[in-house]
Amino acid sequence: MKLSERIQRAWYQGHPGLYLLWPLELVYRCVVQAKRARFLRGAIASYRAPVPVIIVGNITVGGTGKTPLILWLIDQCRAQGLQVGVVSRGYGARPARLPWTVHASDSAEQAGDEPLLIVQRSGVPLVIAPERAQAVQQLLAEYRVDIILSDDGLQHYGLARDLELVLIDAARGLGNQRCLPMGPLREPIQRLHTVDAVLLNGAEQDSDQAFAMQLQPIELVHVRSGSRQPLSYFPSGQKMHAVAGIGNPQRFFKTLEALNWQPIAHAFADHAEFTAEDLAFADALPVVMTEKDAVKCRAFAAENCWYLQVAAQPSPAFSSWFTEQLKCLLTDTL
Repeated sequence: MKLSERIQRAWYQGHPGLYLLWPLELVYRCVVQAKRARFLRGAIASYRAPVPVIIVGNITVGGTGKTPLILWLIDQCRAQGLQVGVVSRGYGARPARLPWTVHASDSAEQAGDEPLLIVQRSGVPLVIAPERAQAVQQLLAEYRVDIILSDDGLQHYGLARDLELVLIDAARGLGNQRCLPMGPLREPIQRLHTVDAVLLNGAEQDSDQAFAMQLQPIELVHVRSGSRQPLSYFPSGQKMHAVAGIGNPQRFFKTLEALNWQPIAHAFADHAEFTAEDLAFADALPVVMTEKDAVKCRAFAAENCWYLQVAAQPSPAFSSWFTEQLKCLLTDTL
């Protein structure tokens, strides 16, 4: 088992040795709390965009389903007649310069896997830069947008925000509820009381603390050709190699199991850089991966490679709540 996997297992399943890290956690907690306090009192330079900015983030390390939610939010904003723009850090991207405007023809190496996925799925204007304020400024210089979504960036206080949405993985929760490096939290758990909404990815119903959200499988897409097939393309009981280089690969494997398939799990690190050898198995079984991984594998994927396209389905209560928030944000900016 890799070191990163052992650490995550300790965070979420417990390990007495973690208590040796409490002095480091204390230092980390003090640093992040002091940073937020400076932001709240205006001591941190924070760029205020002329249009509303919505942060979609998390307080845990690892994936929680932000990208599908971003795509859902894009559709909701467009349904209200809004021109939407997106900014992202572009984790792992190596563009010629920064900020970088992502185009559908870019490579994942150039643009980053998640930004490229968002652009290819939605056609939305998207700019990447570690400094989100710089990304927003370039986005506004190149496009007319009415609202900006920030993919992650909850802890990036160089960008002022009008709405904060936080996603939590329902299956893993918040682990031992301790901050890095003792636990998986980027900020103390009390931070959840200050955000505008919390969504629980995988929850069946809303609670007093969070809205429910599900990731709904939509169809199978052939990685190389882009041809689409219904989920019934593979019969019940179909064996397949399941490849996932995401924050929580087990969520993907369980999704395949819920479709009554028999996945042979191959978990990779989040944002892993794949090679053809990673997808070459000794048998002729189909290979099914996440869409995020597929954007990095299209150039060398074999004929038996597919990805499972999913869509976020927040609860009706969240949909209504978000529509009202949009109205308030746009009224305030008029």
